[in-house]
Amino acid sequence: MKRDTEEMAGNRSAQNIPLIATDPHAAYEHLREQAPACPIRSVEGSLMWIVAQYGGVRSVLGDARFANNPASVPDGKAPLLQINAMRRLGLDEELIPYLADTLLDSDGKEHSRLRRLVTPAFSARKVKALSPRIERLTDDLLDALPRVADAGVADLLEHFAYPLPITVIGELVGVPATDLPAWLRWTHDLSFNQQALGETLRPLIDHTHDLVRLRRAEPGEDVISDLIRARDADGDRLSDRELVTMVLSLVIAGHDTTANFIANSVWALLTHPDQLALLRDDPGLMPQAVQELLRWCGPVLVSRMRYATEDVDLGWTSFETGDAVTAALSGANHDPREFEDPGRLDITRQHSSRGEVHVSFGSGPHYCLGAALARQEAETALSRLLARHPDLALAVPAEELQWHAVSGMRKLARLPVRL
Repeated sequence: MKRDTEEMAGNRSAQNIPLIATDPHAAYEHLREQAPACPIRSVEGSLMWIVAQYGGVRSVLGDARFANNPASVPDGKAPLLQINAMRRLGLDEELIPYLADTLLDSDGKEHSRLRRLVTPAFSARKVKALSPRIERLTDDLLDALPRVADAGVADLLEHFAYPLPITVIGELVGVPATDLPAWLRWTHDLSFNQQALGETLRPLIDHTHDLVRLRRAEPGEDVISDLIRARDADGDRLSDRELVTMVLSLVIAGHDTTANFIANSVWALLTHPDQLALLRDDPGLMPQAVQELLRWCGPVLVSRMRYATEDVDLGWTSFETGDAVTAALSGANHDPREFEDPGRLDITRQHSSRGEVHVSFGSGPHYCLGAALARQEAETALSRLLARHPDLALAVPAEELQWHAVSGMRKLARLPVRL
């Protein structure tokens, strides 16, 4: 059935690629209702499949027969999409592994080995212990907002949403506070200036190697020091490159998505005054509100690519060995098969099943390592922001806000608000 729809669905979905940048929810809704799996072509012409129905997304993300690393597929049958994209951008071969051979690109025992080393830093106990520090950082940023505002207008993305998570993850991992502005600049360039990828990545990698050497000489109570201790205690557990790659992955992934989620959430609440009023009347709704906001406007639109390691028959469709499959998290989170009236933002929404229903943090073995930390940061940031600024409002009409769909994410370019 999947193969029969390839040409028809591929042609239709190709027509809607621009829509992903302007209205991703509508684009993935279109793909979701065409077929259980819709084919598109990569820039180099490789066939890829997009799964956007809720059940399909859950099954693909939770099925061990789909690997994150194309090298896990027998006989080299999987396309090297990520590596080939980096080569097209002119990235030196020696730098490619730092982006293409990370915790997120590992499978099976290798993934378990790497994840086990950093999981303690993101445990519920650790996140709870961080709560007072997150609150102090949030209050400090809110104290500074009026000073950076121009006639009462401040860019909440630049001066609040980004500084909070980069500082939290930086302190947790072991990045000195004086280095954090450079990290923000580097990670911004990685997202928005891919033509100069090598010029950005090389100094970032060199800096991280220097940071590891510093922590080896002066260990502290941070993730880098813990990883060094693990490596030195058992040298084959983590190579130098793995250690640096892990630090890069944690800091980049640990702040960018959270920053954009905070900004997206503020935009959502300010453009839905009824929901904002509910939250102001009952601040205790915040944890529930954050879960609904993750479903409704989570910044991560699609999962990392998965590759079928064997022929897979899922009942509703089938994939052949080597097929590249991505899960449209946005499509799943707005699927009427799972959510009643999914286009409506409702912070009091009730679900028939317990636990986390949305898939904004993924699902299965690669479920987001920092999910608890991201929720804690968002709850604190939104609660304290709304309490401090009861008259907070967008400083420009909502339709004038500029959005970016970069690397499968939906980000605001700026978020000007009137305090």
